Amino acid sequence: MPQEGTTDLRVDVKKVLREKNPGLNRFMPGFFKSYLRRIVHEDELNFYLENYSHLPTIEFIRACLDHMGISYTAEGLDGLPAEGRYIFASNHPFGGLDGVMLAVKVAERFGDVRVVVNDILMNLSPLRPIFVPVNKHGRQNTDYYNMYKNAFASDIPIITFPAGLCSRRKKGEVQDLVWRPNFVKQALTNRRDVVPVFFEGQLSDFFYRLSSLRTRLGIKANIEMLYLADEMFRQKGHSFTIRFGEPVPWQSLEGRPVRESTELIRSMAYGLKK
Repeated sequence: MPQEGTTDLRVDVKKVLREKNPGLNRFMPGFFKSYLRRIVHEDELNFYLENYSHLPTIEFIRACLDHMGISYTAEGLDGLPAEGRYIFASNHPFGGLDGVMLAVKVAERFGDVRVVVNDILMNLSPLRPIFVPVNKHGRQNTDYYNMYKNAFASDIPIITFPAGLCSRRKKGEVQDLVWRPNFVKQALTNRRDVVPVFFEGQLSDFFYRLSSLRTRLGIKANIEMLYLADEMFRQKGHSFTIRFGEPVPWQSLEGRPVRESTELIRSMAYGLKK
């Protein structure tokens, strides 16, 4: 269990606001901060932290998912050679829940794993050992940059979500936004093969409608992202299937335009959909 007096092992929405966006925090009314705490499920998250944070990271994730009644299976993962150095490039339907389920399955197969995430998630202390943080809203922290560089240079398998943000619904179909090509660049630089991954699932109609409305109104801030924790807890009791494709050798990506390689691997991931 967390040591007595430990405050690090708690989700504190008000503290995150103060540290990440002090300007916004000063002008945000108290009732809205309370609303944020509720839709982020601060109390529920802290329940998991208080009861399971003494466990190793992967065991912590398993315990939380078990408590939520979430089950998940992997197809095609056992066929990957254990000696491979892989980047797992996946679609991103949930914006977080998919990442931890993928982490468990990859770690079970290869013994360890790293997941590229928004650096704000480093506030979740029990997950820090497997996180590779990236600052998407400002200048990259030097320590985080070194963690990123060292992770890709290592032999540890890495999970990445090239869309950066979770999937949206376009023309009635849930799909990722444009994939960013950095994972292809890292594959070439560090001689890692790329494994396309498709994760089945979608969020609520409310989330997609809010996203569409926000876009039509010309609001740039992704306000729907505030509801990702709420969307995660909506998945209680559900079952999911994760499909792994054949590895794409890094050598086959040499000499090809990076954007073309990115779109190729994205299409391979979505080709795993049933």
